[in-house]
Amino acid sequence: MTKAQQRFFEVFTDFQCYILANMNKGDFNGVTATHYNLIEYIYRKGKTTGKKLATDFGISAPAISRQVRFLLENDLLSQEQSDEDRRIFYLKASDKGKLLIDASESFREQVTKQASVILSKKELEDLANLLGKVLAKIKS
Repeated sequence: MTKAQQRFFEVFTDFQCYILANMNKGDFNGVTATHYNLIEYIYRKGKTTGKKLATDFGISAPAISRQVRFLLENDLLSQEQSDEDRRIFYLKASDKGKLLIDASESFREQVTKQASVILSKKELEDLANLLGKVLAKIKS
């Protein structure tokens, strides 16, 4: 590892630990980025079905089913049966799931405000652009 890579690794590790420590304050161990995205989507959209989630996220029904089962078992989502069609179950963000999303958003806003005080506007834009570039490449 080069010195620059080692420095990035150390800073990224500290940043990741800081984020995880704040996430774990709400006892959300085991929640992955996919879980978070599903909860947030359902919270923002309102109730939905597993089939609709699979379609909207481009994920297979069995994969969505595994993710949803974890979220239901950990009380991050709740489920209610349709009055019109008893075969349909709607998923909703539970109070615990809403707390996770709200706390995470609040934490990101807090870090953003702190970064805005520490960094110049240009530095903040550069950091966002660089992190966006790295993330886009990692995701592709």
